[in-house]
Amino acid sequence: MTRTAPSRPITLQMRLEAAFVRVLLALFRRIGPVRASNLGGWLCRTVGPRLPVSRVADANLRRSMPELDGSMRRAVIYDMWDNIGRNAGEFPHLATLPRNSGPGPGWDVVGEEHLVAQAARGGPTIFVSGHIGNWEMLPPVVARYGLPFSSFYRAPNNPLVDRVLCDLRDEAMGQPVPLFAKGARGARGALGHILRGGHLGMLVDQKMNDGVEARFFDQPAMTAGAMAAMALKLRCPVIPGYVERLGPARLRIHVLPPLDLPDGGNRIQDQMNLTQRVNDWLEGTIRQHPGSWLWLHRRWNVQLPNNMPKI
Repeated sequence: MTRTAPSRPITLQMRLEAAFVRVLLALFRRIGPVRASNLGGWLCRTVGPRLPVSRVADANLRRSMPELDGSMRRAVIYDMWDNIGRNAGEFPHLATLPRNSGPGPGWDVVGEEHLVAQAARGGPTIFVSGHIGNWEMLPPVVARYGLPFSSFYRAPNNPLVDRVLCDLRDEAMGQPVPLFAKGARGARGALGHILRGGHLGMLVDQKMNDGVEARFFDQPAMTAGAMAAMALKLRCPVIPGYVERLGPARLRIHVLPPLDLPDGGNRIQDQMNLTQRVNDWLEGTIRQHPGSWLWLHRRWNVQLPNNMPKI
């Protein structure tokens, strides 16, 4: 991955933060994938639900899944934090998790025929997903089918931490791949990458203030429009997929067939229809696995009342 020099001076705090991350990841690597997953899960589910940010998750659940009572929302938030911690513990092991169909650490793929077919067809591809399960496992698995994809990326504020995480991602992919910053400049770079026949992965479940308004859990939600615009411009396949957690460091990648691209003659309406189709698919997947989604993002501009009770 091509990296630029840090745009601001490296402070002592940055060095300490990076040292802590390196030590923690080294510990996770040393104890093996299962124990690392269990340790990460325990740490995050012990601390996470007590953090103020969990109130955002609770507000999101109240708004999007009002059928859940308080105890059910707490269970979802507990599972969410457990999944976040497990993702962290598994991160340094992504390159070495084996492909298998039995118990224990590893991964398998449901719908791999869609990856095989796309690799045989060739040409640009857009893979869409969300922050579900261990989403970091999607790029290395898809790369093993000859379809390494680049992604949009928001770098951590600490460039030293960014370097550590990017090195691990490159290790998992088995090769360096370009990443594109979110925003207009990154969109131009991603479009050029696609025009050259490259593959692009997009996590499209977070709010984009400069996106388009679509529906998500029957609520208006600003959604990235770049995916639909690029796919319809090039008429390239859009392949949805997500990662289901089956156990500690045990992951199942679900790959769906390419979406039918609308062709109604109205470019704007076609983009809206495709964007909504992806949102509908994401919503259905999240409803099946609510504890596996990252509920911490302010997806719907949720305003937290000052007297909102703790979860």
